[in-house]
Amino acid sequence: MSTHTQLPVRRSPTSITGTDPALVRRAVLEAFTKLNPRHMIRNPVMFTVEVTTVLAGWFWIKDFGTSTHPTNVFGGLVVAWLAFTVLFANFAEAIAEGRGKAQADALRRTRADTIARVVDGRNIRQVASTDLRAGDVCEVVAGEIIPGDGEIIEGIASVDESAITGESAPVIRESGGDRSAVTGGTRVLSDRILVRITADPGQTFLDRMISLVEGASRQKTPNEIALDILLAALTLVFVIAIVSLQPFAIYSGAAQSTIVLVALFVCLIPTTIGALLSAIGIAGMNRLVQRNVLAMSGRAVEAAGDCSTLLLDKTGTITFGNRQATELMPMPDVTTEQLADAAVQASLADETPEGRSIVVLAKEHGFRGRELAELSARFVPFSAQTRMSGVDLRDREVRKGAAEAIARFVESHGQSIPADVSEVVKQVSNQGATPLVVADRGRVLGVVKLKDVVKGGIK
Repeated sequence: MSTHTQLPVRRSPTSITGTDPALVRRAVLEAFTKLNPRHMIRNPVMFTVEVTTVLAGWFWIKDFGTSTHPTNVFGGLVVAWLAFTVLFANFAEAIAEGRGKAQADALRRTRADTIARVVDGRNIRQVASTDLRAGDVCEVVAGEIIPGDGEIIEGIASVDESAITGESAPVIRESGGDRSAVTGGTRVLSDRILVRITADPGQTFLDRMISLVEGASRQKTPNEIALDILLAALTLVFVIAIVSLQPFAIYSGAAQSTIVLVALFVCLIPTTIGALLSAIGIAGMNRLVQRNVLAMSGRAVEAAGDCSTLLLDKTGTITFGNRQATELMPMPDVTTEQLADAAVQASLADETPEGRSIVVLAKEHGFRGRELAELSARFVPFSAQTRMSGVDLRDREVRKGAAEAIARFVESHGQSIPADVSEVVKQVSNQGATPLVVADRGRVLGVVKLKDVVKGGIK
C-alpha cells in the first residue's frame, strides 16, 4: 500500500445516501455502461443473471399479448426485478469507483488551473500549464505555483514541496548541481527562478499521480478468489438442477414456463453476494482515498488488517504540515520577553506560517504589538540566498534564521556564536525540530524552536 498525504479531497454536500449527488448521477450512467458482457464476465454470478434476464425478456416479449398470456404481468415483473438486480450490482460498483475518479478529477483541475509565464526571448506570454512542452522556459516568482516538472536554469529559491512530498519544511532549489529539479504543483516561497520544462503533457509527476488514482487495480484477495470459485461452482450446480427440472415437470404433466424457471434459478443462486462482492472491495479502497491514503489493490487493504504496528512519516501525515513555533529558548543573559520582542520584530515581514506562529507564541509571553510606523524600520525579507529575515531599526539589526546563516551574520559584526547556542541548536535538531537563531548585530539572543504539531484527533 502506498500513501500520499496531500491528495486533494473533494468536499461536497451529501445526499441522503451519504454520497455526492454528482457521483450518484455518474454511477447511474455507468450502471448501464457496465452491462457490456465483456465487463460482466468478470463476475460469473452476475453475468449469469444478465444472460437469464435477456432470455426471460425475450420469452416475455414473445408471449406478450398471446391468447395464453394476454398481459403476462408476472413475467414482466420477473424481468423487471432481474434487470434491477443487475443494474443495482453495477450501480454499487460504480459508486465505489466514483470517489477515486473524483480524486483524479480534482488533480486534473489543479493542473488545469495553473497558468505559466513562458519566456520567449524578451517577451513573456501566459499559457495554461497543460500546454507546456519540454524545452519551454517559465518564470516563477514568490507565491506562484511551478507549472510543470523541470529544472532551474537561473536563480535560487525556497520551494514548498509539501503538496507532493508531505514534508512541511521548505527546501532550497537552485540552478546547477543536484538540487535543480523541481516538480509541477509545488509553490515557490521566495525569490525568482527560471525553470526549463523537462516533461511533456501526460508524462509529469501529477499525471502519474492521476493514473495511480484511476488505475488502482482491484487485485482480488485470496479470500475473495476462494469465494468467487465457490459462487461459480454453486451457480453451475443450480444451472444443472434447473435444466433437469423441466423434464421431470413435463413427465408429471405440469410443465413450467421459462419465466418461472428463470425466477427459480435466480432465487437459488447467491445473487446478492455476487452483486456486492466487487463493490465491497472497491468501497474499502475508496474509503481510504477519502482519508488521503492510496491503496493500490484490495489485497493491500486486507493485508493491512493484519498489521499490529504502523510506521508513519510524520510530516503532513499525522501533523498539520506547517512548522509552528512552540518554545522560546533565551540565552542566560537574555529574558524571555527580550527574545520574544526581537523574534517578533524579525518576523513582521515574514508571511510564512512559521513567521506568523512566532508572533502568536510571543503574545503568550506577554508581547504587545506596536504600530509599524513607530518602528521606522527597514524590513529584510527572507531569501533562499541569505536563509534569514529580519529588520533594521535606528540602533538595532535584528535577524532570525538558520544557525549557519546567523553565524555568518554575527561574524560580520566581529563576534562569534557562543558554544551554549551551538549546544541548544544541536539539542533541538536531535529532537526532530527546527532551530531558528535570533541575533541583534553581534549578540545572539536565543533560539526559537519550530516543530510539526500533531493534528487534533489523531489516536
